[in-house]
Amino acid sequence: MTTQKKVLWASASAVMAFVASPALAQAAGEDDEQGSQNRSSGVSDIVVTATRRETNLQDTPIAITAVSSETLTAQSIENTAELSRVVPNASFELAQGAFGPGLTAFIRGIGQSDSNLAGEPGVAFYIDDVYYPLVFGSMFDLLDLERVEVLRGPQGTLFGRNSLAGAVNLVSRTPDLGEAYGSVEVTVGSYERRELRASANVPLGDTLALSVAGLSKDRRGYQERLDFRCEQIRRGTPELAGDFPFSDINLANDQLQGTLDDCVIGHLGGEEVRAFRGQLYWEPSDRFDVTISADYLKDRSDNAMDYILEIDPGVGRTNPNVAALYDQYTPAGGPTFALDDRFVTGDPYQTYANFADLVPAGGTVPGSALYNGSPFRGGIINPPIAPIDSWGLSGKINVELADDIELITILGYRDFEAVFSYDPDGTPLAFENFRNDVFQEHYSIETRLVGSRGWVDWVAGLFYFNGEGTQRFTGTSSLRNYVRYTDNIYESESKAAYLNVTLSPFERLSLTLGGRYSDETKLVDNFNAVDATDANSTELVFEPNSAILFNLDLGTERFDWKVGLDYELNSDVMVYASAATGFRLPGFNSRPLQPSQVAQIPGDETLSYELGVKADLFERMLRLNLTGFYTDYKTRPAGLSGNEYFLDPATGEPQPGNQVLIPSPLGDDITTCRPRTQAEIDAGVPGFACIGRVFYRNQPGEVIGFELEAEFRPTDALSMGGSVGYHNFSAPDYDSLPDGANKRPLAIPELQANFGVQYEFVSDALGGSLTPRLDWFYTGSQVYNETRTEFNQDGYSLVNARLTYDNDEYDFTLAAGVTNLFDNFYWRNYFIYQRFGSPQNNAQPGLPREWYLSMTKRF
Repeated sequence: MTTQKKVLWASASAVMAFVASPALAQAAGEDDEQGSQNRSSGVSDIVVTATRRETNLQDTPIAITAVSSETLTAQSIENTAELSRVVPNASFELAQGAFGPGLTAFIRGIGQSDSNLAGEPGVAFYIDDVYYPLVFGSMFDLLDLERVEVLRGPQGTLFGRNSLAGAVNLVSRTPDLGEAYGSVEVTVGSYERRELRASANVPLGDTLALSVAGLSKDRRGYQERLDFRCEQIRRGTPELAGDFPFSDINLANDQLQGTLDDCVIGHLGGEEVRAFRGQLYWEPSDRFDVTISADYLKDRSDNAMDYILEIDPGVGRTNPNVAALYDQYTPAGGPTFALDDRFVTGDPYQTYANFADLVPAGGTVPGSALYNGSPFRGGIINPPIAPIDSWGLSGKINVELADDIELITILGYRDFEAVFSYDPDGTPLAFENFRNDVFQEHYSIETRLVGSRGWVDWVAGLFYFNGEGTQRFTGTSSLRNYVRYTDNIYESESKAAYLNVTLSPFERLSLTLGGRYSDETKLVDNFNAVDATDANSTELVFEPNSAILFNLDLGTERFDWKVGLDYELNSDVMVYASAATGFRLPGFNSRPLQPSQVAQIPGDETLSYELGVKADLFERMLRLNLTGFYTDYKTRPAGLSGNEYFLDPATGEPQPGNQVLIPSPLGDDITTCRPRTQAEIDAGVPGFACIGRVFYRNQPGEVIGFELEAEFRPTDALSMGGSVGYHNFSAPDYDSLPDGANKRPLAIPELQANFGVQYEFVSDALGGSLTPRLDWFYTGSQVYNETRTEFNQDGYSLVNARLTYDNDEYDFTLAAGVTNLFDNFYWRNYFIYQRFGSPQNNAQPGLPREWYLSMTKRF
């Protein structure tokens, strides 16, 4: 029996056994329905809108995790990147530095890690029912939320585009007409953390209310940027600095004074965020209400941390432009100043990156073809921060047309601008220095008719989305011998109509039928060219044979469907089964390094089956939700890394070098490069320069797994809970890899688990309560390269601790906590640049142990 079949059989068996056990346990108490309604303790109900109407979480036949804002605070979860700690089979993480301040989002092994606008996310994000199309910039701060809902599995009928893996719905608090209230929270902590949050709700009459929330947070970066020369002197190896200068003249003065002991010139990974959100709620009658929201974000946080794991010095020696760039700092008669492991700091929280091209504009470097005296080359200094400015407006109109029939209209508009630079080589010379400017503007409108008549419930809707985006790239690379400019312009349009009907002809049995027709288009205007200026140039010109100009009209028409059946064994136990589809819009290779790499990528398509049970047991003291699933990944365009010959822009022929092209183990039509052997050199085998390439192939796959969520509250004081999720992803491109290779998706853990426990001590002497809490989060092993198994990361655990004091008389809260209590080191991700022909491999360290103190005053 295959592994997939074993997992599926075990999941189905567990669900069936789970169903049988609680059914027997509840049999004796089925007739005590009134007593069930009057329970004052046990696990509390959570209202969700996963079906586009308000339902109880336990009555909703979907694999969904709903987390309240109070629980998020107790578990020290501050943003969406940390949500996956408590959501089984969800992997949300801060993007690797090359992709900017974005979010990698995967559910059940399906999603996207690249924030480029050319691609489409696999997880759909919504804020108060307004669609948010960008993975880039999706590090939503959990500001003034009521709850977060994470729906696992394709949600193509109700949530539509790009929800083939699932959807995340962030629900904020609605203004309250009843009373005025507010709160202020102040937090201080490690790394000079200073945070202020405030919110207020103000009724402006019997029918109008206003709520506002603000956030200001600052935190020093975790990773130190070091002055290279200073650090080599401090370490007692000044000869390794050659003639390389100080970055700061004050450091040179400190050396003369004999006081040189700190070589830190900046940090990475820090935060500087200001945000505001306001909502106006108007309810002139019981059958009509309007909510208008506005928000603004100003983020000036540091670029992401990045650490150089290793450097292959052979690339620096054999590439003449790289060798020339470093050799200019070789002292007369001294040791060669070269690209080698002298730039590996040895501490993951230290780097020599400075995001600057130290060759001045118009400068020359002996032996370098790149720095030829052109005034358009050199001198580029990129900021080590990733500024984001975003603002949006939204509105929601509810009209009750009749009893149990409601018309809902949702409008949204957003304007987004961001800049992020990247220094992938991690050295102070920046042999590769990149910058991205991203602009996005979009609006959407959705109208839903929600109703209930007898044994029929329905949601019917129309959806329209229009977005325009631009992503500009400027990159200087001595390694590739180019200054490249890219300007990609996108215009997306989405039209959809959907209907979801739940039929309950019998008392405990319900059938759900859903369908959605989508018409998706995406127009692309791509400009990609290499600078061709020289010392005599007075204006920017491009190499005519290097320009990669193309226009694409991407689009698809889709019909997605869902069929579900659920049955209530009794008032506290429900079983359900469903099948549903999802899709992702086609894309293209937005980073072609030469014309041969222009490629359109087909859209994704999934079909998923679920079997689950939801149960509240033992007078609601225990809640257990179990789901087994199988996803048929029908269309899966996989990007497979390889190499090809670097073509001369002028002739289109391979450029001379010392590498030969060979078949890749990833497939017969995929190639990679290796250095010529001495025997080949002696035999006159010609050598050429190579360049990295991503080959796209449709590689259908299968995902099988399960999820278990549990919550136990035996008394009002004691509560505990957790979850475990496991999935196995198989596909031909993994199976065809050689023995010993990593035959699984990159950067996605197969196993995740968490557990938390707290106890509330109520004391008259304290005038309130004292609640200690402990949370454990486990992330399973991950792989980051198909064949480089040395970059596999073992599973790791993180533990958070928190002690909360709530005062009843003065209505304030004091909390002290520690995240990553045992200071467990882990890598957030690896980036294996050597697969693209670069000399280095990078990694992003996880967050170290931090403490914090916070005080919240409610009024």
